Amino acid sequence: MTALVAEETVVDLDQALWQVWKEMDVPEGIRAEIIEGAIEMSPTGGHRHFSVNRRVSRALDRYLGGGGYGPAQDGNVIAGLKVLIPDVFVAPDDVDEIEHPEGLGVLASGVVLVVETVSPGSAARRRDLVLKPRAYATAGIPVYVIIDDFDDGGAVTVLTGPDIERGAYARSVRTPYGEEAVVPEGPAKGFVIGPEITGGRRE
Repeated sequence: MTALVAEETVVDLDQALWQVWKEMDVPEGIRAEIIEGAIEMSPTGGHRHFSVNRRVSRALDRYLGGGGYGPAQDGNVIAGLKVLIPDVFVAPDDVDEIEHPEGLGVLASGVVLVVETVSPGSAARRRDLVLKPRAYATAGIPVYVIIDDFDDGGAVTVLTGPDIERGAYARSVRTPYGEEAVVPEGPAKGFVIGPEITGGRRE
């Protein structure tokens, strides 16, 4: 009986967060995401963050051109009653196929790759390195790419093999800045994230 009550409470909390999120008037320059039972608010990144994400998006656009998929930036990716806003994500060119029923974003089930560029600060690092891997894996997104200036001079980590039940990725490959990280699967298979996107190692 206790388990049943607890389960109902969780469902009610998710519904409450969803309603609050839908009614929020979020100031420009702020992101509001629903992650692990909370609405997480964070500022959009600075110049370096923006520049890296723009280079990723442009390179993906060239790489994927004509293949039925393309990149997008800063859009709502929705999994059930959870909302995630990746820096860059790859989805079908025909986004109408994966539009959320209420028109609030795209369904995570149609997203094949997400990219997060880590911002400075402990809260940002926890979000991108702890909370979001769990959230993206739970949503079943096949590839999660983390670009991290603060990982020992900079590194790109590619996570694949989402385990929806565990909320974890089965495989993780870390590539230091200055070398080439390669997406191993999906429509962006073979896409390289190297020095032309990240720059060299950072001191």
